Amino acid sequence: MDLQLVDKIVIITGGSRGIGFACAAAFLAEGARVALVSRSEEHLRHAAARLHSAGDYPPLTIVADLTRAEEAARMAAEVAEKFGPVDVLVNSAGAAKRYLPDQLVAASWHAAMDAKYFTYIHAMDAVLPSMVGRAGAVVNIIGMGGKVATPIHLPGGAANAALMLATVGLASVYGPKGVRINAINPGATMTERVEEALRLEASQRGTSPDEVLKQGQARVPLGRYADPDDVAQVTLFLASARASYVTGAIIPMDGGMSAVL
Repeated sequence: MDLQLVDKIVIITGGSRGIGFACAAAFLAEGARVALVSRSEEHLRHAAARLHSAGDYPPLTIVADLTRAEEAARMAAEVAEKFGPVDVLVNSAGAAKRYLPDQLVAASWHAAMDAKYFTYIHAMDAVLPSMVGRAGAVVNIIGMGGKVATPIHLPGGAANAALMLATVGLASVYGPKGVRINAINPGATMTERVEEALRLEASQRGTSPDEVLKQGQARVPLGRYADPDDVAQVTLFLASARASYVTGAIIPMDGGMSAVL
């Protein structure tokens, strides 16, 4: 299937690791021109080296702290200057810290919104105006924590829920202007973050990470955690002309784990 992504200009925030990195590899393989954005210059350097042969064009790397609106604006301007007008924005940056309920204070909630919600909002604010009238597409990688409340992930879950509302609201606003905005809610996905969580849980329980993983996957109806490329492939579709009539959609990708509407 031709996704018609050749030569499309794609920004991927959080593109140096995990799901964002998998999205970068997938878009490059489709012939897109990809800009990776991260706060870590080291992570970007390693990602670019790994992606060097993934497509026809080497990725552009940009160090930016997207919790700051002015950094997001600088990022968007740099991509436009070096590549051209942005066709696709994939938001995959930011991970809210987990807290036990009795450790929650006001700063915990503010930190979660800065880490996840405002990084996405700032990136969209910086890119959306240039997409008007050009069939642009935004895909927000959010998370099932915004649909299912988890006691140790309440601030992050609240940020995710707010992002889902922003996604569908902005999709309604920008649809008449030719821009589609959708979101994906991954469940447990085999990224570095999940692997670290498996090691921590195994240490606390006096067992092995493999055993913790086995028990976790047994609770998933599809029998496994997602691979980052699973999410990347759905991202490609939502960003492509093949999804030209899809906007304001929130796609769950947790293997059927959460039986919610």
